[in-house]
Amino acid sequence: MFTAVPGDPANGQINAGRFDDVRRVDETGSTNADLMALARNGAPEGIVLVADHQTAGRGRVGRAWVAPPGSSLLLSALLRPPAARAGLTSMLMGLAACAAVEDAAGFRPRLKWPNDLVWPGDGSAPDRKLAGILAEAHWPSEHEVAVVVGIGINVNWPADLPDDLRETATAANHIAEREVDREHILQTLLARLDAMYEQLVDGSIVGAWRSSSATLGRRVRVDLGGEVVEGVARDVTDEGHLVVDDRTITVGDVVHLRPLS
Repeated sequence: MFTAVPGDPANGQINAGRFDDVRRVDETGSTNADLMALARNGAPEGIVLVADHQTAGRGRVGRAWVAPPGSSLLLSALLRPPAARAGLTSMLMGLAACAAVEDAAGFRPRLKWPNDLVWPGDGSAPDRKLAGILAEAHWPSEHEVAVVVGIGINVNWPADLPDDLRETATAANHIAEREVDREHILQTLLARLDAMYEQLVDGSIVGAWRSSSATLGRRVRVDLGGEVVEGVARDVTDEGHLVVDDRTITVGDVVHLRPLS
């Protein structure tokens, strides 16, 4: 188990600029929780923790994230971006992951606001979740922030999924119809995180996210907890918030609806 102490370093084959401090563990509770503990102790940007299995992986609003051991790419990265860009780190991770999946598996997923990779994502069929992202922040001061952004990508899942996932989830090997190299995805993802980091800093990552969105232009239902909003997803703001018709949504669960006939 990893408990906020250095994990086993990578074997030296990963050259990903600021994200080349890669630590690996067989099993942990949550890679996000482990890195957040390091962040609170002042750890520098660029640490990446990769786990074969998580026993307490989390999604948004406290949902559990469960994957068979060895079947998914589970990792978290520690970033220290400008405070004004902290809310865009999920977009950076999502775009890096899309590029990595395309490079390793031969298809490009799309991004569902706020934090999922989905397939097919173009409205031709119901979207299925390929990956989920969770970003968490620690604010030592008003102008300083540490962000831990984690992702779980379904890479090589069994052919038969459980009943509760069969209609909503998918894996890279199901779409590519072959086994997909997790290490290939990892190395490409980290290289893309580094290459696109300046787009996070200058805010242009929002425009790149728009071009890969599965949500924009579609009818959506957004669960805000005590309220449900339906309409057309028109845009995202410079802060990464979703605009549904004339309303700006900062946080909520989105369902893609079928087009009106």
